[in-house]
Amino acid sequence: MQPSMNVARRLVAVLCALGTFSLASAQTRIVVNADLGKDTISRHIYGHFSEHLGHCIYGGFFVGEANSQVPHTRGIRNDVVQALKRLHIPNLRWPGGCFADTYHWKDGIGPREKRPAIVNTWWGGVTEDNSFGTHEFLDLCEQLGAEPYISGNVGSGTVQELTDWVQYVNFGGTGPMANQRKQNGRMEPWQVRYWGIGNETWGCGGNMTAEYYANIYRLYSTFVSSTWGKSPIFRIASGAGGGDYHWTEVLMRDIPHGLLEGVALHHYSANWGKKGSATRFSEAEYFDTMTRAWHMEELVKGHATIMDRYDPKKKIALVVDEWGGWYDVEPGTNPGFLFQQNTMRDAVLAGLTLNIFNNRCDRVRMANLAQTVNVLQAVVLTDEARMLTTPTYHVMEMYTPHHDAVLLPVSVNSPEYTFDGTSLPSLSVSASRDRSDAVHISLVNIDIHAPREIEVDVRGARFTSVKGRILTSAKIQDHNTFDDPEKVKPQEFKGAKVDGSRVRLEIPAGSVVVLSLK
Repeated sequence: MQPSMNVARRLVAVLCALGTFSLASAQTRIVVNADLGKDTISRHIYGHFSEHLGHCIYGGFFVGEANSQVPHTRGIRNDVVQALKRLHIPNLRWPGGCFADTYHWKDGIGPREKRPAIVNTWWGGVTEDNSFGTHEFLDLCEQLGAEPYISGNVGSGTVQELTDWVQYVNFGGTGPMANQRKQNGRMEPWQVRYWGIGNETWGCGGNMTAEYYANIYRLYSTFVSSTWGKSPIFRIASGAGGGDYHWTEVLMRDIPHGLLEGVALHHYSANWGKKGSATRFSEAEYFDTMTRAWHMEELVKGHATIMDRYDPKKKIALVVDEWGGWYDVEPGTNPGFLFQQNTMRDAVLAGLTLNIFNNRCDRVRMANLAQTVNVLQAVVLTDEARMLTTPTYHVMEMYTPHHDAVLLPVSVNSPEYTFDGTSLPSLSVSASRDRSDAVHISLVNIDIHAPREIEVDVRGARFTSVKGRILTSAKIQDHNTFDDPEKVKPQEFKGAKVDGSRVRLEIPAGSVVVLSLK
C-alpha cells in the first residue's frame, strides 16, 4: 500500500502546481440543501440596542432642538438615521441595560424644561436631564422604520408604573394615561409590541434568584397585557447571563407559558479579567475573542435544549438582546462611557455570531447588538458633527438579504484555525433563500493567516450567475477613523464561479463574504 500512497501524494502535488487541482478545495466543502428549508430567519435577529450610556443617546442619536449645528429632525440626527435606515433595522431596544431599572418613565415626558434631572449612577455618574424620553425614542423608531422594544423598570419600579407606561403608549381610548399622552402632543397610540420585564435581574436589575424573579415576572406580566392595545404584547423575561442554564430551567418551569413570549440571553465575547485594547491586540487576544464568539453556539444550543423540553412547539422565542465584543475604553475617555473602536476583528465576530443566530432561527427569533452608537460594538461613531460607519455596520448591511428569508440547512467540512495548540472551526456559514428564490450564502473565515479554497454544493437548485461582496483589510486590527472613514468597507467579490449547482471560491484570511446566487 505504501508505494501507491506515495504515488498519489506526488500526483496531487503535481496537479496543485499546475493549478488543476486544489487540496484545500478538497478539504473545504460546504453542502447547502436548497430544497430542505422550512424555518424563517426573522429580521428581528438583526435588532439593535440603545442605552442611556456615554454618547449613545446624547450626541449619538440626539442633539436636541436648540442651538445644534448638526442637521436634525426634532433633535434626532439626520445622518445617523439615514445610515441606520440602510441596515433596515427591525427593532431598537431602550432605555437599557442597567439604566432601565433606574429609569422612571414619567420623568421623561412633558415639556423638556420641566423634566427633572437625575444622576446616571450606572454609567459615569453624569447628570441625565431626561430631554430624551418616551416621545423622543418612539419618534426615533418611526424615523428609522423600526419597532420599539422597551425594557421596563422592575428593579426600582412598580407594577403600577409599568402598567401605566403600557397604557400611555398603547391605549387609544379615553383614560388618564392616554389623556396625558394627548396633552403631551401625541394623539394616536404607538402600539408598542415588545416589552422587556426587567433587565439582568440576576445582577444590576436586582441581584435576584431565578426562583424569586420567576414570581416577580408572573406578577408584572399579569398586568402588562394586551388590554391597552390592538395587537398582542410580546413579553420578554430577563434571561440568563451566559451559561446559567438553571435560570432558563426555572423560568420555563415556573412561568405559565400564557404569560411568556420570549426569554432573554446575554453573552459578550469578553475576557472579563483582561479585556484589552480594541485596536492594539495580539493574535492571542484575537483567538481568545473568537473562542468566546464561537461559544455563543454552545449557549444557544444549551438554552434551546431546555426550552424544547417545556415548549416543544417552539412558541417561546430565545431573545439574545445583548451580544457583542467588549474591550477597554479608548485612552483618555470616560471609563463609564464604554467607548471603544471597531476593527475587522469585530466584523468577523459579527458575521460569525449572526450565522449562529441564522442557523438556530427555529428558536432564536430576536437579538440586539450592543450598542448602536458610540458604545461597545457600535455600528456608528460620532464626533460632534462628524459621523462614520464601522466594520460591524458593513457586516450588518451585507447580511440584510437574510432578513425574513428561509433558512437553508448547511454542513461545513473545513480545516481548523489553530493557535498555541488550540483549534477552532475556521469557517462559519449560513444560507437562505429569499422570496425571489435567490440563494444567499454568508461565509466568515476567522483564520487570519490562511485563505480557504471552497467548493459549495447547492443541492436541489441550479444557478447561472453569482455575485458577491467582501469585507476584508490588510490587518485584522484595521478600522475606520474620522480622518480615514472608509479604510474598511465592502468591495465587490469576483472570486466565485458558478457551474449549475456548484460554486467555487477562495475566501481570504480574516474576511466576511456574502454570495447571491440566481
